[in-house]
Amino acid sequence: MERVAALGLDVGKKRIGVAGCDGTGLIATGLTTITRKSYPQTIEELRQIVHDRNVDLLVIGLPYSMDGSIGKQAIHVQKFGETISKALSLPIEYVDERLTSYQAEQSMIAERISLRDNKGMIDRKAAAVILQQWLDERRAKRNVDRLPNSN
Repeated sequence: MERVAALGLDVGKKRIGVAGCDGTGLIATGLTTITRKSYPQTIEELRQIVHDRNVDLLVIGLPYSMDGSIGKQAIHVQKFGETISKALSLPIEYVDERLTSYQAEQSMIAERISLRDNKGMIDRKAAAVILQQWLDERRAKRNVDRLPNSN
């Protein structure tokens, strides 16, 4: 089985939620939340995580508008993605992140965790949802590709 070393990112203006996956590519888990103070600091924190986890791909949530269009925030995320892709010398893939923060919040409510006191946890959980979605789509595509042609 091929090793999977992807990092999921939920990019916001104040924070970046970071998630990783197990080597088999089955399970995504929230790792940390980076508080954005400066560009060099953000890149250095990401570089350290990439190094420690031997990451070879970044999966970034793209905040499409509910109608499917790309708005101002999505354009900012794309610019940031291109910048960190170059800085870290890693390819990136985007995933539709609509409603991931909502899913993360609902998970926390179910666990009786305060949303107000745990903004960073919301970001981490949203990053895990983004990465899990990418892992599931990747696995589904590989399974379809393995099916014999039915002619």
